[in-house]
Amino acid sequence: MNHENIFNLVDQYFDEERSGRNNESRVDFFNSYNELFVLTEDGSYSINSKEINNKIETLHTSTGAISESFEKFIKAVKFDYAKDIAILDICAGLGYNTSAAIGNFIKNSDNTNLKVDMVEISKATLACGLLVPSPIKEHDITKKAIENELIKSNYARLSLEQSEIPDNIEINVYIEDARQCIQKLKSKSYDAIFLDPFSQNMSPELFSVDLFKEFKRVIKDDGIIATYTSSAPVRAAFIEAGFYIGLGPIFGRKQGGTLASPNPSMLDTSLLKNDEIRIALSDVGIPFRDPNLSNSSEDILNKRQEERHNARHNTKISSAVKTPIFLGDEVSDKKLKRRVERNLAKMNITSTTSKEAFYILEAEKDYTQKQYAKNNSRIRIINLAKKLEEVKNGNHGAI
Repeated sequence: MNHENIFNLVDQYFDEERSGRNNESRVDFFNSYNELFVLTEDGSYSINSKEINNKIETLHTSTGAISESFEKFIKAVKFDYAKDIAILDICAGLGYNTSAAIGNFIKNSDNTNLKVDMVEISKATLACGLLVPSPIKEHDITKKAIENELIKSNYARLSLEQSEIPDNIEINVYIEDARQCIQKLKSKSYDAIFLDPFSQNMSPELFSVDLFKEFKRVIKDDGIIATYTSSAPVRAAFIEAGFYIGLGPIFGRKQGGTLASPNPSMLDTSLLKNDEIRIALSDVGIPFRDPNLSNSSEDILNKRQEERHNARHNTKISSAVKTPIFLGDEVSDKKLKRRVERNLAKMNITSTTSKEAFYILEAEKDYTQKQYAKNNSRIRIINLAKKLEEVKNGNHGAI
């Protein structure tokens, strides 16, 4: 059996359930095809994606699917459980992020309400959330909400989930493209957005500046967006959309994810200094664009590639050999030094230790790991880019 068969089999199973030809427990499906599910290290299950843009990914880190939900999303945001909470769960998948949020809410809240809007384009993926064993008891609550929507949309027929959704918890499941769904949501509605798509090369449409502008519209002023990725174009897109950004938790990967908020005081930790420099100065920091929120992923990827090509040596330093991170340093490797300084020369920077290089780096002179209202990753990245533009255009005076 190949990786795609799980979705074909799930569709077939629920087709038989709808027709009345299969009234067996869904547990039987998991027991029969459990080799198609991916067991992660914390004992929770994930699944592999369909092939998208010639790539296949697992929905969660191998370190632990449900653990990832708690570490990268729940712990990353600053919920005030004394108030009502509203969450937008983008690419809800098997429902783990929502389940983790429910678990923490039940544990910490007192006479408050929780609303979660789950958005997932794939019915079969949501259905897999019904089929996997629940990694925590709150996943049974999420399963009930998923089952209700799959029955409503005529994908499932049987009401087999026994858990009841508590009166103070509202779960809405939207089975559609997140780009279209978000345009119908109310402004300033959410305390947190969980952004959990596949990687940027598989789903660039879910990481675009234009989608993030919609996030800016629907999130509250003190809200936080959490995503697992440390990608430069994604972080650049947040900045262009008007967000402050910070370093998210490290779990199952070498680098931390990304947090974004309209309010800098909601973010504690700066991005790494070299990440700020690369986002601001090199073409790797060119974001994804989807002006009408309807372009194909292939078109978005191709247009970004074209924009990178046009920016290289014109408005941005070439990202080849990570050129910008050598600013301010002596490069001992002669071959590397030639490549780096050739790239810099095209931007009117004579060497890594030239006065132009140090002028640009002035934006980083007050770098601190802790973020402040007037000294943070967003401000430094914008100032770095401004100084590069001045150097390239010869508008930096006598430095």
